[in-house]
Amino acid sequence: MSFLFVMVGIWAAAMVAWFVVSKYVKSSDVDRIKARLSGTTKVKKANPGAANQPTVIQQQDSAKNRFAQMLVDKYRLGPKIQMVLEQAGLRWAPARLVHLCLVLFMAGFAFGWLFLPIAHVFALGVGLVAATGPVIYVWFKRRTRLRRFEELFPETLEFVARSMRAGHAFSVSLEMIHREFQEPVAGEFRRTFEEHNLGLPMEVALQKLAQRVPSLDVHFFVSAVLLQKRTGGNLAEILDKLAYVIRERFKLRGRIRAVSAHGRMTATALSAIPVVVSILMFYTNPDYVKFFFTDDVGNIMMGAAIGLQLVGYLIMKKIVNIEV
Repeated sequence: MSFLFVMVGIWAAAMVAWFVVSKYVKSSDVDRIKARLSGTTKVKKANPGAANQPTVIQQQDSAKNRFAQMLVDKYRLGPKIQMVLEQAGLRWAPARLVHLCLVLFMAGFAFGWLFLPIAHVFALGVGLVAATGPVIYVWFKRRTRLRRFEELFPETLEFVARSMRAGHAFSVSLEMIHREFQEPVAGEFRRTFEEHNLGLPMEVALQKLAQRVPSLDVHFFVSAVLLQKRTGGNLAEILDKLAYVIRERFKLRGRIRAVSAHGRMTATALSAIPVVVSILMFYTNPDYVKFFFTDDVGNIMMGAAIGLQLVGYLIMKKIVNIEV
């Protein structure tokens, strides 16, 4: 049995190494071609997991990650995962993310089973924690990218307003953004302009922008542009006022974070104290805490304590997290 788990661990490590090598050795030209085709090539609707991917590339990804692709197709996760990956700025296929999670789960489970002999029950927990690694990475990239977009968005609106006052059309102003601004604003508006330039109505292109960037400010921007197209008015003035409102909201958010800093630090400290005390007791008096690892009742008690600790942390975080 131990030999079997050793072989599983070696296979999982090899799969992780293959993923890392294939990710960084792959040519950037191929990535650009895939990204270009994903926005202009239509795919069959019979495969929900293949949305936003060309047929040939999707078949190649399926050949590499057959089981992961089967899970994505069965539970119709393709469009949702693809949207999150695009929001994170990652050119991954949905099956690639699922495949990486499965590989890390097996590697973590094998590691926990081999190196935690006193508590094999924690092998499953180690596997689950390892499997959440790619998800946390995507979530972190997505949050960082969206925050960067929100920071640049007021300046972008003011740039569009100045461009329209100078006599440029709205679509031309969008095309100029990707030359004057950094990512992710440049990439998102370049994609919007290209979709409109290839025949998509401006209303639909802007609505797709609002779907890709789930920000309240972007929804306000799209609503203002669509309303101005139907009713008329000075769009440049509207964009200037919208940029002013967004900047004021940023200032208010900063003040709230400063006021709630004490509460956030308190929540972090209260959540970290039990973990730190448990680690110190484990090294100073192992017999005192061995009960929680070797006895079934101890396992239940420790699981309940961890669950309640997480619930308490989430409640405290919810209290100090004030939406603006």
